[in-house]
Amino acid sequence: MAKKTLFTGAGVAIVTPFHQDGSVNFDALGEMLEFQIENKTDAIIICGTTGEASTLTDDEQISVIEYTVKKVNKRIPVIAGAGSNDTAHGMQLAKRAEAVGADGLLIVTPYYNKTTQRGLIKYYKDMAGAVKIPIIMYSVAGRTGVNIAPATVAELSKVENIVAIKEASGNISQVAEIAALCGDNIDIYSGNDDQIVPLLSLGGKGVISVLSNVAPKYTHDMVQSYLDGDVKKACELQLGAIDLVKKLFIEVNPIPVKEALNMMGKNAGAFRAPLLEMADENREKLRESMKKFGIL
Repeated sequence: MAKKTLFTGAGVAIVTPFHQDGSVNFDALGEMLEFQIENKTDAIIICGTTGEASTLTDDEQISVIEYTVKKVNKRIPVIAGAGSNDTAHGMQLAKRAEAVGADGLLIVTPYYNKTTQRGLIKYYKDMAGAVKIPIIMYSVAGRTGVNIAPATVAELSKVENIVAIKEASGNISQVAEIAALCGDNIDIYSGNDDQIVPLLSLGGKGVISVLSNVAPKYTHDMVQSYLDGDVKKACELQLGAIDLVKKLFIEVNPIPVKEALNMMGKNAGAFRAPLLEMADENREKLRESMKKFGIL
């Protein structure tokens, strides 16, 4: 029996807005959530990489998740980041995120201390055993130094509440192998905004997107066009966003996307150290790309 799909379409990996003093700006977050829902975003992914979860305290992280759950109020799914390089810590975060009402969890691979593929299987099984809600595995070796191998995904796809993978390896061949090995047991979401349509062509269910922060309807329409059978339009939208996507990663995420939101008057605010504002020349490149794209 196929597992239940958490969402289909474009989920936003939403930023966490901060006041200048570094505290969470819940009012700005609330406005961003409404902007996303009004513009057809299909899911909110809160406290992931783009949400600067690594510099939130546990209590801040859970309070941001709880606020988001209440604000969204079941209109679309809320998926909470809850992974860690310490399994025990990750399990506690997962339990707390579930307790405040998250619909699902995005669990990143252990970073820095890393682990083996056998260790990954144990880690994800431990995480899955700590909660009842669905889990999306998050493979982003560029940040964590750990890739989830296709055979490992296949093994973990046997776990009832491990339902999907966010694939940010950039390796389309690896995604194809995962799709071939896992079939309906694992949903695949693109973790790269420049590879949305290629992943959909391999049976992917959508994207967990940085681009959606600034262009939610556009990103939703790209996925929806593909799913509706209009591959040509989906391809045009994918290629039309390539320059902006490139500029949104001209410095480490989420620096450019927060700067972009600030330019749009969305009050994303400051960054948590060690992140800091963009270099002037990069900010101008981003601004030009946004103007060409039509969002400034």
